Amino acid sequence: MRNSRAILGASVTHMPSNFRRLGALSQLVLLLYAASLAAQQPQLPSPNPVIKSNVNEVLVPVVVRDSQGKAVGNLTKETFQLLDSGKPQVISGFTVIEHGANSPEAVTASSSAPTGLSKEAPPAPAAQRFVVFLFDDFNLSDSDLNLAKKAASKLLEESLPEFDTVAVLSSSGTNSGMTRDRAKLQQTILNLKPNNIYHHNPNGCPNVDYYNAEQILEKGDDLTVQAAIEDTITCAGLPRDPTGAQTAKVMVEQAAERARAMGQENYRAEFGFIRLVISKLGALPGQGILILISPGFLSPTPEAMQLASQVIDLAARNNITINAIDSRGLYTTNLESSQRSAGSPLASRVQDQHRPVSMTADEGVMVALADGSGGTYFHGHNDLEAGLTQLFEVPRYVYLLTFSVAKPNGRYHELKVKTNRDGLTVQARRGYVASKSGSKN
Repeated sequence: MRNSRAILGASVTHMPSNFRRLGALSQLVLLLYAASLAAQQPQLPSPNPVIKSNVNEVLVPVVVRDSQGKAVGNLTKETFQLLDSGKPQVISGFTVIEHGANSPEAVTASSSAPTGLSKEAPPAPAAQRFVVFLFDDFNLSDSDLNLAKKAASKLLEESLPEFDTVAVLSSSGTNSGMTRDRAKLQQTILNLKPNNIYHHNPNGCPNVDYYNAEQILEKGDDLTVQAAIEDTITCAGLPRDPTGAQTAKVMVEQAAERARAMGQENYRAEFGFIRLVISKLGALPGQGILILISPGFLSPTPEAMQLASQVIDLAARNNITINAIDSRGLYTTNLESSQRSAGSPLASRVQDQHRPVSMTADEGVMVALADGSGGTYFHGHNDLEAGLTQLFEVPRYVYLLTFSVAKPNGRYHELKVKTNRDGLTVQARRGYVASKSGSKN
């Protein structure tokens, strides 16, 4: 007899149409959002430099902090060494960006401001700021979303800083518009709900999520395949003979294909929406901050790396800071009894091995986007309100290093930035994809 787990039968072909509908909705929302901003906001001169780069140049935002954690702004180009896949690069461009002086860090740092800033980046007075809270409702669970909503709503109960205008958005298209109306922002937060159209069903039969699908289809992990087969034989009530095993194997392969397709559509939708938000923020006359509230999402493919690289490039060119917060807080990797496989000891053991690895892998995109834009990633802490308060600010100084790629090869390149000063910590973009076309998206 079959147990209560649902045997999946949805066709993969249904997902692209859902994605197209959501993608069209997201673009429409953002276009309307941008149009409303132009009408609402005074056209103040931008305090930030206009960043220009050639098609084969890579922009690398860097934040350097002292032992007290304060951003340092008096370094020169000669202070830095930039390595591309371990090979030293010539730093062809060097800009010091000083963010507006309306943050606690800016006030503290004002007494030690550098005297030799680039002409492209004059010291900025208190700047108009546009802050977007982006709730990843494609991946947030009910419980995590509720905690994040409470934290964000409580934060916005206080008066907004004089120069800050805020919007609340969700990945599926919820939009408060840019406003200083706290009641409107809080009502938008209250109305947020999970929209997990790409969400893996842990009670499905076979139970194959995106991480396991990658192990099965891309890495050919026989142990994962066998564990999934044994689990499927149990949950589908198949006979324990060669015929049952072959049937379960086919079911597992089909489930893995579905899970991979869903996972890919998930990261495409997320990166696409983040890119739209950054492009609209970049057109506004002030400093832009995007706060991504998410549990993270798996993005292991070369395509995903390319999309993330494009988002980081766009943020760097528009001087947009991406801050991120792990909505899971201080999470545990232990499986609940309802999540444990009843298939076999092997299936349970593989579940226990994969869960902490997959949960950590989900965070990779959050780290990459924050580090790659001079932002902050808040994680491993249950005080989400304190985290969001911290993410409302940006480093006082960000260095923008530029170097040229002689022969773009379409591959992912690891980056490393060092300084020749002791006692400093460096946060920088971790990598990029050198597009063969050389186009800047």
